[in-house]
Amino acid sequence: MICVETTLRVRYADTDKMAFVYYGKYLEYFEVGRTELIRSLGMSYKDIEESGVMLPVSECNIRYHRPARYDDLLTIRTTVPEMPGVKLITEYEIFNQHQEKLVSGKVVLPFVDTQSLKITRIPDNIRVLFERRWIVK
Repeated sequence: MICVETTLRVRYADTDKMAFVYYGKYLEYFEVGRTELIRSLGMSYKDIEESGVMLPVSECNIRYHRPARYDDLLTIRTTVPEMPGVKLITEYEIFNQHQEKLVSGKVVLPFVDTQSLKITRIPDNIRVLFERRWIVK
């Protein structure tokens, strides 16, 4: 398991007329968390793509517990619960500054070969980075 926390302050542009974060923005927040998790491994999305694979979203689900509001300081907890093989599974929890859980969700991203556009196994150079950070529960 790998778990990374990222903080983000809600911008006014992220809110709707009710002053709540617009529901679609949470998927963008998930992406922020996922990007920072990958960065914590010592690489970037650009590095992944340069190694010959891409990670398109094939599944996502989200559960809204409470609304986030303008200027809330959010903590995005991103977890990889199982070692990636042909897909990267990421789970998310987003909390406000009062430690109230606002959102939880999951995103599945298969490793896709950039040339053939077919699902492939995680490249060895990326797998090694996950293994170095892996914590057994």
